[in-house]
Amino acid sequence: MEQTRALAGPELTPRTAVVWTVLRAELDRHGGRPLTVLDIGGGTGGFAVPLAAAGHRVTVVDASPDALAALTRRAAEAAVGDRIRAVQGDGDALAGLVEPGSVDLVLCHAVLEVVDDPATVLAAIATALRPGAAASVLVAGRAAAVLTRAMNGHLSAAASLAAAPEGSTGARDTLRRRYDADTAATLLTAAGLTVEEIHGVRVLADLVPAVVADGDPGALLELELALASRIPYRDLAAQLHLFARRPA
Repeated sequence: MEQTRALAGPELTPRTAVVWTVLRAELDRHGGRPLTVLDIGGGTGGFAVPLAAAGHRVTVVDASPDALAALTRRAAEAAVGDRIRAVQGDGDALAGLVEPGSVDLVLCHAVLEVVDDPATVLAAIATALRPGAAASVLVAGRAAAVLTRAMNGHLSAAASLAAAPEGSTGARDTLRRRYDADTAATLLTAAGLTVEEIHGVRVLADLVPAVVADGDPGALLELELALASRIPYRDLAAQLHLFARRPA
């Protein structure tokens, strides 16, 4: 059997360490077998290129032709162009872009906030996964957005966001919805996925002053990892990371 190389990935930072830690555990679970990975909204390849460099085959679906062009250049520079396929499209059209039951791991990061119908996207993800395969889903956290607005003095915007059913302040908001752990987990469960882990991402990374983060990045990284799964800290994170699996 062909073996993958160890996943070095980018250097762990407080903004990405939690997600990479969960992904590395899933890759290790497969014992070095090359996986078929689908990265929805993968943009310029921040996750796709390191995964391809470790020997996995990655299809990146993104609506932006500019992002895909940058991905292609980045993959070529990393000498992994033969293991990355770029497909222009968006999450709402995923069902027509991927063969059912063909994927070992799906990344769906910062997508459910902007698509027309998150439930349809998740149903397509569940269909694309092989039985027993996993999905990494990263969504914007509602609580963090409310607190950030309040701390910046935008109290009415914070109140509107807290009261809005989908966690969006309207047409001028860059996101159509935000989530808490329960609403996100309910969506994944409704799609037939079993949620195994929920972590907070950027629990503190967006809050501490830059001088503190730059002065002791190792300590901040350790604290992010320590707080990522602990309530209430998890639920105040800028993003929530849900790791789910299609039942075997």
